[in-house]
Amino acid sequence: MHLPARTIAHWREQLVASRCSARELVDKALEAAVHGSEAKATFLAVHAEAARASAEAIDLQRRAGVRLPALAGIPISIKDLFDEAGQVTRAGSRVLADAAPALADATVVSRLRAAGAIVVGRTNMTEFAYSGLGLNPHYGTPRNPWDRAESRIPGGSSSGAAISVTDGMAVAAIGTDTGGSVRIPSALCGLTGFKPTAARVAADGCLPLSPSLDSIGTLARSVACCAELDAVLAGETYVPVPSASLEGRRFALPRTQAFEGTDAAVATAFENARRRLEAAGAAFVDLDIPEFDELGRINRTGGFVAAEAWGWHADLIGQRERDYDPRVVTRIRRGGAITAAEYIALQAERRRWIAAVGERLRDVDALLMPTVPVVAPRIADVSATDEAYTSANLLMLRNPTFINFLDGCALSLPCHRPGDAPVGLMVAGTGGEDRHVLAIGSAIEKVLSGS
Repeated sequence: MHLPARTIAHWREQLVASRCSARELVDKALEAAVHGSEAKATFLAVHAEAARASAEAIDLQRRAGVRLPALAGIPISIKDLFDEAGQVTRAGSRVLADAAPALADATVVSRLRAAGAIVVGRTNMTEFAYSGLGLNPHYGTPRNPWDRAESRIPGGSSSGAAISVTDGMAVAAIGTDTGGSVRIPSALCGLTGFKPTAARVAADGCLPLSPSLDSIGTLARSVACCAELDAVLAGETYVPVPSASLEGRRFALPRTQAFEGTDAAVATAFENARRRLEAAGAAFVDLDIPEFDELGRINRTGGFVAAEAWGWHADLIGQRERDYDPRVVTRIRRGGAITAAEYIALQAERRRWIAAVGERLRDVDALLMPTVPVVAPRIADVSATDEAYTSANLLMLRNPTFINFLDGCALSLPCHRPGDAPVGLMVAGTGGEDRHVLAIGSAIEKVLSGS
């Protein structure tokens, strides 16, 4: 038993019409979260008792005619980076397994609860969110639903978040995105993922990886689901995404790096999507963005992630390095060699870079590219050697990282044909264009889904 693949709007309609109860939804989610084939590697903690109690309270209020908030009764999972009062925030690590429980909920968790969402548990992740592959040697790696026989990666770092939704353990999930950690697993697992402009969502109570790049986003079944959850996380009143037309829209295809190394499945899915969007009236322009080529040089010593992760982890590594994933701690250690002068120069480089890319995007409606250039590789292949791990990780992170460094916002939308390997199409904009990107994404979603 699990939750069928439906949107938040669908389940809200069912609840309001008394065609199902919150307790029934939660029971289905918990059944999958405890007994599903990927359950053990998906959740680090399942809140069965608390979730059932919350569901029963919501059902009682609904029967009494109490006006309930928008997400009342909807089962949601949260990544193991967010504080929950009384729970240990492990961040997918063994290093923090014996840490003191959090004293209070993170702001985003408080806002979810206030909106009526039922938190079913804490999802597994790459240790300390430092990889786009989703592997975790401590607690296991949930297998991608597309091809479980071949044990393919789910994508990361929000690996458990994605699988909690694909496997009916939650209706939607909350994750973080520093270099693609919401969009990568969404793309590889056939979900919709949204990375907002970072400043939209308060990060207090969320264990940081790189405060300069971290953002808090959503994984779900539709653009509307992501938009509604994003509004809740941002503390805003939700206004449905307007119905947009693609007629006359101009989309840029970045011809600098973004399509390099694209495999046949991704190339075919993306080209098919492009043709359908053109038939709906959209125009495409090839755009050279030489700044994308510069990013490797700018981040050659590890960039903001290594520098800021080292600042947070230095003492812990000194005390408990053996308890870290070796492939994570090695990259964190790079930050120890970054000087204050280099860090200050990096900040200036980023400001210049953002301005230059923003100017190039001034006359287009959005930037479109594959979220990641390949379909999900096998876990065995990417974990075989350090070289294979590094190569695959850099490839997964490449395109999403452009948008984090831009301080922009982006959606990953499924663009593959039913039955094919999942492929994500990324719709991106500059900082503050969240509503615009969601509206464009909604219009693209309608075309690609045939609705």
